[in-house]
Order: sequence, then structure tokens, then C-alpha cells
Amino acid sequence: MRPRRWRTGIVVAALALATPLTAYAAVHHATADRGDAEQRHAAQLSVDRQAGNGEQEWQAGWRAAPQPPVASGPSHDGFTNRTVRMVVRPTVSGPAVRIRLSNRYGTAALRVGRVAVAEQDTGPIVVAATQRAATFAGAGTVTIPAGEEAVSDPVPVRARAGRHLVVSVYLTGPTGPATWHNKAQATSYVSGGGDWATEPGGSPYQAITPSWFFLDGLDVLSRPVRGTVVTFGDSITDGSFSTIDADHTYPDRLADRLAGWAVLNEGIGGNAILTDTAGGGQSALHRFRHDVLDQPGVTSVVLLEGVNDIGAGATAAQLEAGMTQLVELAHAHCLRIVGGTITPFHGSVYDTPAHEQTRQAVNRWIRTSGTFDAVADFDRALRDPADPLTIDPRYHTVGDLHPNDRGYQVMANTIDRADLARHPGCRHG
Repeated sequence: MRPRRWRTGIVVAALALATPLTAYAAVHHATADRGDAEQRHAAQLSVDRQAGNGEQEWQAGWRAAPQPPVASGPSHDGFTNRTVRMVVRPTVSGPAVRIRLSNRYGTAALRVGRVAVAEQDTGPIVVAATQRAATFAGAGTVTIPAGEEAVSDPVPVRARAGRHLVVSVYLTGPTGPATWHNKAQATSYVSGGGDWATEPGGSPYQAITPSWFFLDGLDVLSRPVRGTVVTFGDSITDGSFSTIDADHTYPDRLADRLAGWAVLNEGIGGNAILTDTAGGGQSALHRFRHDVLDQPGVTSVVLLEGVNDIGAGATAAQLEAGMTQLVELAHAHCLRIVGGTITPFHGSVYDTPAHEQTRQAVNRWIRTSGTFDAVADFDRALRDPADPLTIDPRYHTVGDLHPNDRGYQVMANTIDRADLARHPGCRHG
């Protein structure tokens, strides 16, 4: 059964953390039973035995590309004595998980007082019986140096593909500027003061935000999957303007189609291939190793990038050279790479005759050069038959650039699973 959805009529500003959750004022005040040390130790031994029996392995089950903080708002301000509760959607199933925390863009050591994982009930409320505290090298706390990441010990919480888990992180703070993922397309919850990581109820969580903070991955102890696909791109891959909390990004929909596969969303709104930007983070060329090559088990990549470069004045030759470098990196690490054509942007802020000429030239090259192992023709799938420079009104949202939920489904349907097959005789990692 799919977890019940929590709905709110409150409109949340992109970086706001001031919206109260008064609806949860009388719900679940008791702290979750943390269990005794012997039970936790027994559970840990059970997980370790499963990991070592050859039938299961650690698999990247969910990812969010880390981004540097921006000039104002919560990513700039960070947190002090707050718990952040974040909802994630693993794409593979298994009896245990590992949590990945990142201080990649921090300016000081990040002190984490507690991390807990549970199945989501609704909104910030979790299923109390499933909740477990995570440890890091056996300790309940962890300090992550600036620029570094940390991976938890195995946590005996079952992951189910397509079902939501909740990761609660208590930040003793002050954290300083936060490594984050801006556009989660999912609601996160921020507590009032204190450690509420193992609280099953929602009443301590006083604010909501559409971002993830310090959390960039969840691994699942899983039977071998058919393949691991990294969808790599900008705001369209990230799922901008898809319905919040509905799992309607194109990578979500692709995961629904590809039963038995892991699908990882490494999109960043505003990202470009060639240049680092304040809002879009490191360029695709600079982040490809961390966000793609370093992910365990990855077998293929779907690349959809370039529209932000075109908007910044990049030439077709520059984009083709950048994409070629990404293809070469993928092939050097045994990965298949599918090239996505750049979608229509007539009527958007990027719409000029020169920019459209560049888009057409790059798309022609993606389709015909043979550089990519396969092509996902998102342009052809989304464009209006009566006006091919524009997204079909059935698939259009706002700004004449981003698809709506229906458009993201069309994008997911455009990808041929045969194009994602492993290279024979070649194993990544």
C-alpha cells in the first residue's frame, strides 16, 4: 500500500522556512522508543551477515546532486539546534539502508547529533515501529570536515522501491552555509529547537521547505539489479514545476517503468555543461565524476543538458565539444550514455533567433554524429506538431521551457530500455 499523502493549502516560497505546521500541534508527542543496545547490536549483525552472503550488495538507491549554498536564505544561514526531516523515494528494495551526508560546500566542520530513518506515514509523521537511529563507525554522532562526506553504518530499515522513507538529521550547529539540493520537488520539515530525529510525530516540525539539506544519497542492501541509470542534467531532469510531493519528475516516472532497475536523479536547476554558476552549481564537466562515475553500480547515463549554456551564449561547437568529453568519460568507465535532444524553448527567456539556431545545430549533431550510444529525442516527443519550436500545450507548464507532469511522463516513455543495457564484458566499479 502506498503511504498516505500529507497535503497543505499553504504556498511555500522557494527558500522560506517560516511556515508553521499547526495542524500537527496535538499529534504524537512521545519520543520513539530507541530500543536497547543488545537489540541494535543483533540487528546490525543480521544486516552484516546479509551483506556478506553474496546474494545482496550495496546499491545506490536514491541520490540528490549536492549544490553550493546561495547568497541568502537557509542554505546561506544554515541551522543551529534544529532537526531537518526529509522525504526520499528509493528506487530499489532491500532490508537495510545506508545514509550519505555531505558537507562538500561547507566552510567548517559539520556536527550531526543524530540521524534516524523510518517509513513515512504522512507528512512529517513516520511509522514509529519502523524507525531506527543510524550510527557512523558505531557512534550515534558524526563530525564531517568541510569538503567531505560521511556514510552511515547499515541501518535495518526496509526500503521498498517507490515507497517513501524519511531521514531525520539533528544539526547541533551552527552549521554555517549548507550543502543542499534546492529543488527537491518534495516537502521537507524543520523542527523548532532540539533533537527530534527519533520523534515519530509531526508536532515539533514547525516549518516546511522544498529542499534537502546535507543529504545526498541513500544506499540499499539489495539483490543485484538489472542496471543503474543516472539521469544527468539541469532543471528539466531535476523536475522543476512538477507537482510537489507527487513523484512526477521524469526520473521518477522512468523508475516506475523500469522495474528491477535503479534510477538516480542527478539533475540540478540552472546547471550548465561548460561553466559553473551561482545557482546551478558546478558545471556538468566538473561534477560528472562525483555525481555519475563515483556512484556504486552505475551502468548507464541519460544526458539532457545545454539549454542554460545556449542561454549564456555558448556556440554549437562548444556544446558539442563539452558533450563529447562527457561521452569519453562515460566510455572510459564502461558506461553507456544516451544523448537527450534539447527541448523547445520558443517564448522563453532564452528565445532568440541565434539561440534557436544553436539548439537546432546541437540537436542535429546529437541525432546524427554517432557520438552517443543512443538518442532520447525529447525535442521530438515534446514539441507541438503545429509549431515545432514550442512545447506542445498538452505538455507545457510555465515559462515556455519546462514540461508539466504529463510532459515528464512523455519524456520517461521516450527512453528505450534496450538503450540502457550494460556494455557486454565491461563492469563499472
